[in-house]
Parts: sequence; structure tokens; C-alpha cells
Amino acid sequence: MARFRLRFLLQELDLRGPVITLGRSSECQITLEDPLVSRVHAELTVSDSYVRVRDLGSRNGVRVNGTLIQGDTALSHNDRLRLGTQDLVFLVVEGATTQSRMPRATGAMVHCGGCSRPFPGESHACPHCGARMPFAPGNGPETITGVELGDAPSWTFRLIAEVIERALSAGRAPEAERMLERAARDIDARMLAGRKVGAEQIIEAGGFALRLAKLKMRPEWAKWTIRLYRAECLTPSAETFELLESLDPGSLFEIGPDLEALLKEQNVQSASDGSQEARTSHARIIALLERATA
Repeated sequence: MARFRLRFLLQELDLRGPVITLGRSSECQITLEDPLVSRVHAELTVSDSYVRVRDLGSRNGVRVNGTLIQGDTALSHNDRLRLGTQDLVFLVVEGATTQSRMPRATGAMVHCGGCSRPFPGESHACPHCGARMPFAPGNGPETITGVELGDAPSWTFRLIAEVIERALSAGRAPEAERMLERAARDIDARMLAGRKVGAEQIIEAGGFALRLAKLKMRPEWAKWTIRLYRAECLTPSAETFELLESLDPGSLFEIGPDLEALLKEQNVQSASDGSQEARTSHARIIALLERATA
């Protein structure tokens, strides 16, 4: 008779039904410590021949092999469930006993043939785009470790960004700030380690930070945004300048030294390429400095 398990981190959990709940609450049978996981997030229905997963109205939903599910969804061997930022691998163990153990995953990474992003090699489907891998277990492409995501935003940041956007749009500044602090810690750690963050993620994170700076009159977030642009030698976008220009005079005064440092770097860039973008950026920084010192 088949047995069913979930592989989570370094352990495998036997699934004994008829119903198993997953969520952040300690009352759930499987508790996931993750702010992006709802208190009671999802449930598994377990029978002798199948397991089905159902979202329980969670804020961020449930994904199976990268696809957001609707209603009950049957699970197959090696399907990957994502709740919040947590990955769980569903396993069907034929004829297993309660004492048996599956081999522990090596943590090797493979590249998806569909979206080219890396994911753990024990899954037969990409958790990012849902593409099924055409190779057989143990006979696939060479695995790699320590892979970098380069300019592509991480899956974790994508989830956090969705929560921040909803919180800011609803005027829930404390919730938005908590989630942005988490994203900022990750970005700062990556930059400190010399890893490329990527222009797309900097622009989006900086936009959130400036909106929060305006909403809460917190110039610290504006300072952080300027530091991101300086660290990656990026020219602020038109949207970034519009957000900077919408800050109150006190915040502009606070970020004056940061704007001056950015101006010096933009002067060098303007002299080297002479592009219209560089000249426009130079003029808008000067205008901001004039307002800051008025």
C-alpha cells in the first residue's frame, strides 16, 4: 500500500489523514514559521490512494509546481508545494513501513529548461514556472550548486513585494514597513556579499521605500533608496524622481548629503556618456537639492 509524506527542510513527515492542516498557527498539524503564511493556510485530504491539497482562503495562496491552485488539487509524486516562502515536496512511498526512511536530498540545483531559473533537483517540475522536467531521476543534466539568480528577482522578493503593494495601497503602513524591512535585510546582505541585486529589483524596492518614506515621513527609507542606486551605479528612473519630489521639505533636507553624493557620481556619468538621460537626471537632482536647502 502506498504511503504519503512531505519533505520539509531536513525531515520527512508521514501524512496520516483524513485531514491535515498547514499554517502559522501552533494548532495546525504542520506549523510553518513564515510571515507570508496565513495562520491556517491550507489543508491536505489523505485517503488510501490519493492526497489532495486545498487553499483555505490564505492571503498568498498555494502553488503546486509554480501554479497557483484553485479548489482541490490532486498531488503526484515529487510535486512541490509552496506556501509563503516555504517549499514542501510531496512523496509517494510504495510499500513503505513507518520505520522506513527515504534518502536525504543532496540540495543540488538544476536549471529549468523553460525559464532557465535554478531549483532543487529532486523535484520533477520547476517551482517558478511549473515546467515539467523531461529527464528521468538520476539521469538528467549535470547539477550545479551555489547558483546565482543574477538580474532576476528572487521568488521570495516577488511574494514580499505583492504583500507590500497591497499594504501600501490599503494605507497599512506598519505592515508594509515590516515586510520591506525583511526585503531590505536580504538586499543589503546580498550587496554586502558582492552579489548582484539587479536593476528591476532595486527600482521596485526603492519605489516601495519612497512611498513608505512619504506615507510615514521617514527619510531613512529615502536614504536607503539613494544608497541602492549609488551602489549599483544606476540612474534613478523618472518614477523614482517623481517620488523623491513628492517628499516633504523636512525629509528632503535630511537626504541632502545623500543627494549631493549621488550628484557627484551622476556628474561623472554625464561627462562620460553625455546622454539625455544623464543630463535630465543631473538637472532633477540639482532641483531637489535647491528645494532641500530652501
